[in-house]
Amino acid sequence: MHDLVEVSWFKSSYSNANSECVEVAHAAGVAVPVRDSKDPSGPSLVFPENSWGAFIGEIKAGNLQNV
Repeated sequence: MHDLVEVSWFKSSYSNANSECVEVAHAAGVAVPVRDSKDPSGPSLVFPENSWGAFIGEIKAGNLQNV
């Protein structure tokens, strides 16, 4: 379990006008927490940093457009 109290959250630059997006943070350099920006006190998903990097790489490569 990760302590997410001290992390700094940020929104994607692709956020829309309604603020419907996810927020991401970096936790201790080994994990990437993700949460719903509309419910910041709600649950968060925590991904291993290498898995998150691979996921973002696939998005940038255009490989996840139909998922």
